[in-house]
Amino acid sequence: MGISVNIRKKLGDFHLDISFESDARRIGILGPSGCGKSMTLKSIAGIERPDEGRIVIGTPEGGGEKPVGSCETATGSGETSAGSGGQAEGAVLFDSARRIDRRPQKRNVGYMFQNYALFPTMTVAQNIGAGLRTAGRSRRERVGEMIERFHLQGLENHLPGELSGGQQQRVALARIMAYRPDLILLDEPFSALDQHLKERLQHELMTMLEDYEGQVIMVSHSRDELYRFAEELVILDQGSVLARGKTQELFDDPGTASVAKMTGCKNFSAAQRLDGHTLKLLEWGTELHLQKEIPEGICAIGYRAHFFEPVWGERRENSIPFLLSGTDELPFERRYYIRPEDGQELICWFVQDAQRQLLDERPAPDWLQLREESVMLLHE
Repeated sequence: MGISVNIRKKLGDFHLDISFESDARRIGILGPSGCGKSMTLKSIAGIERPDEGRIVIGTPEGGGEKPVGSCETATGSGETSAGSGGQAEGAVLFDSARRIDRRPQKRNVGYMFQNYALFPTMTVAQNIGAGLRTAGRSRRERVGEMIERFHLQGLENHLPGELSGGQQQRVALARIMAYRPDLILLDEPFSALDQHLKERLQHELMTMLEDYEGQVIMVSHSRDELYRFAEELVILDQGSVLARGKTQELFDDPGTASVAKMTGCKNFSAAQRLDGHTLKLLEWGTELHLQKEIPEGICAIGYRAHFFEPVWGERRENSIPFLLSGTDELPFERRYYIRPEDGQELICWFVQDAQRQLLDERPAPDWLQLREESVMLLHE
């Protein structure tokens, strides 16, 4: 199972130009509002039609394996066209060059909207069965399987308005899973929820998807949601792919300041490479000496706010002065804002409960030390 997306679409002044492919089971698309995340999902689902490009799910072209779904693809005129060369190429959902554009009902893709889009006048059982093409006993059996699997027993005859947010989510996912889709798309499924309900439903959703062997793509503007969910991450900005790769690797080594900001990094300094192991931090008034080789072309560093080490007394290597500008007290965290010696942007140091208690027992530190393993070396 895999997916390949290479599409372009113009909508007013906005241009979507997206290209990525992945065989990861859980894919996240991260980006700010208006960057093209939902449009990308809707293009995959067939709700939006790209101006040009290609979307394929299943076996890569020429892979020689059994294709996902039918080896034929629906054309825009409703005819079918066999895969080229007689080789399996997966399910071609859209191909502007070959005039292929499968209708949404023919794509075998499950789409969960932000508000779950349950039919308000249908019962739970009717909602779950809405996407099934079977009838009679087989339909009832499949709906019953989904009701049991998603722990909806006793709610079969309830309307969506009588359900909690978590129950509505389970019904929406049960409706998708009932027809065994090749791919599930989650469009910011937690964006409208309060924090307490959001965290609980995130856990529930991941649990419910554990035994689903197909691919799942979730879009969100929340890096925390996608960090927990996604094996691989596609980061979008203004309609284009800013970066893509394994989620942990992108967080550890984002490569550029733009990507580092998307992953939540708060602290940056322009840097000058002095030699293979030394950087001058132009805004922080210090030199950074690293054991690892510093590649040429490095022009900045990023450093996450939770990773500084407080130092009392003599200055240690790779330390900056603790010149306090202000603090914020949060329920489980204290935030210190430090004045850099040669820059304008305050440096953020976020301290959680255990370390906060230690700091309360001592005077303010004299320095903050950067750990080498936490320094992000950044290009343009």
